[in-house]
Amino acid sequence: MPPGLVLVLALPCLWCLTVPLVLGYASARTARRVARRIFPVRPEGYVEDAPLLRVQRVRAWVGLVMSVAVLAVFGDFEDVEEAQVQLTLRLFLTPWGALLIAVVVVALLFWAARPGTRQDMRTNLWPAGRSALWYFGAWSLIPLFAVAAFQTMGWLAPNRFEGGSGLLLGVFLLFLFFALWTPFWWLVYFVGFSSGPALRHAFNLTALHAALPALVTAVLVWVFAFFGLATGGLPPGPVPLAVCAFLGGPLSVTALAWWEIHRLRRHGVRWRT
Repeated sequence: MPPGLVLVLALPCLWCLTVPLVLGYASARTARRVARRIFPVRPEGYVEDAPLLRVQRVRAWVGLVMSVAVLAVFGDFEDVEEAQVQLTLRLFLTPWGALLIAVVVVALLFWAARPGTRQDMRTNLWPAGRSALWYFGAWSLIPLFAVAAFQTMGWLAPNRFEGGSGLLLGVFLLFLFFALWTPFWWLVYFVGFSSGPALRHAFNLTALHAALPALVTAVLVWVFAFFGLATGGLPPGPVPLAVCAFLGGPLSVTALAWWEIHRLRRHGVRWRT
């Protein structure tokens, strides 16, 4: 076969591979840029504490190893499936739970604050509210674009595109498919790049008070602990060990949150400030 003919036959395949790669790279890059602008790694009011960060990383890895060890030693296939279900639920529910708890905590702070300081609190609260709208707006649009893209893919049946008008319809539907699929992946990338800083800093609530992310995290971990207890029961194993495994995570996170709030005093952060 002549090389020129091979190149001509390969061009459609190259086009089908190149266009998604270029669109995917452009979507990921722009989504990361927007995510870092809305959810900076070091937002306003954030106090970086290197010893605390190291302890938090150690605690996260120890918790992961202990959870896997308990499942490996005492669990069966049903326990592994239940753990997977719990993990999936937490991945989907954690942002919404963090937002709800943050709203309750901020409402309590507004109620307890002096009338003269509430205006300053509203000013500092606006960036957090705006970033939360960005995050949950993107999270809510992902399934809508996915359903629309799959519906368009279902219309791309070969028997629909006979004749000249059918060819034009096929080109239009293919363009519509890419027009829907590109923002879908952009939203997925945006949520992926935003989730870590958004949850770590409680949607930029450090601008309102540096201790709020730790407080929201401590409350959230207890909420999910009792939610897991109500839906799946205690972890597998002997009852004393299961109780220790159940309480170990929330207690350790609460202890680290208290230590973080205590260490913020070294940087001049007080609850009344």
